[in-house]
Amino acid sequence: MSTPSRPPTDTAPRRGVHLVLAVKNLVDAKSRLSTTFPGDERAELVLAMLRDTASAAAAADVVTGWSVVTPDSRVASVAVALGGHTVSEPESGAATTVERLNRALSAADDAISHAHGGDVIALQADLPALRTAELVAAYAAAPPDTRSVVIDHTGTGTSALIVRGRPRRLEPRFGPDSASRHVDSGAFPLRGTWPGLRLDVDTADDVRAALDLGVGPHTAALLAELGWTAAR
Repeated sequence: MSTPSRPPTDTAPRRGVHLVLAVKNLVDAKSRLSTTFPGDERAELVLAMLRDTASAAAAADVVTGWSVVTPDSRVASVAVALGGHTVSEPESGAATTVERLNRALSAADDAISHAHGGDVIALQADLPALRTAELVAAYAAAPPDTRSVVIDHTGTGTSALIVRGRPRRLEPRFGPDSASRHVDSGAFPLRGTWPGLRLDVDTADDVRAALDLGVGPHTAALLAELGWTAAR
């Protein structure tokens, strides 16, 4: 993989919100969808959801930039083409995918803080039904000088981890039961009704739910090409 771009460091620090998304190697991403979307179809779905998630989130007025943490060169290329930056995963002896993910997000948080300061939102990259207004509302609902968590539609996962104020840190605890792990570590659970923000896609049922809710143009086009249509 070629040397990735990084959050800009040659300008004065800018306040605002920087988004950070993490995406696995396309070979490993969304393995629970492998029987429904075989081969290249699953990789294309991951990329389509990334495009729609990033586009909807980056359109928020409070967002000043966004980055993707990934080891995959194709994911990195998509992010840069959309106007984002990429952050290298740090060298790590972590034994599990979850440990590597959280260390990577922490490294991205450090890079972003050094580059421009401001607040940070760690956002899932598989939110194809996300509406810009939902992210804006969630950020506005997050108390200042704290970490806040948007719990996903299952009640156990994390759709977004929001840090408002510094020098607080992201302290990511993504992985199984991440919602309770984030809350137990002091993150404030946000209560708003944001169906698109809470609907991360891991299963075929999630794909159907997102379609019915209304997905972004890239995901919609791909699913239509593969014969998926909304129930309504």
